[in-house]
Amino acid sequence: MDIKIKFKRILKKIKPGVPKRVLFFSAAAVWAFASSRILKIGVSDILSNTSSYWINFAMGIVGCYFFFKYVFYKMYKKHTRRIVNSEVEKPCIFSFFDLKGFGIMAFMITGGVALRRAHIIPTLYMGTFYITLGLSLLLAAISFSYAGVRYKFIVSKYLN
Repeated sequence: MDIKIKFKRILKKIKPGVPKRVLFFSAAAVWAFASSRILKIGVSDILSNTSSYWINFAMGIVGCYFFFKYVFYKMYKKHTRRIVNSEVEKPCIFSFFDLKGFGIMAFMITGGVALRRAHIIPTLYMGTFYITLGLSLLLAAISFSYAGVRYKFIVSKYLN
């Protein structure tokens, strides 16, 4: 038997395949975790650097609307359409994003850590941006959760 065929069979046996609906909950969990970590840093940065914290929180909330609408909602729709239209019935649990999505996530994490450690931007402004980003991620998590809960409706909406 060909080595490629054996390798594919082994991979198929150990692949953590799940129903498509579970992918939405996996994506929601990842974004909710990231959101909680970023919001914690953002709130801490704001509270420790100003007494007029409500202004920075308000700016973060306003920024969240635009960041979610123009970045994360588009990402949600793209991955939802891809998951629903996938021909694989039990895809790998990590396939809630494509390779490009994971690459972008790695770039964002690396860039964020590097920017924070470089101290180029004042902590108060970074905290405000983290509120914007964290709330946008939270809305993305809620969107993916909604897709998992209302799976049949989402399939009828996004199926080509």
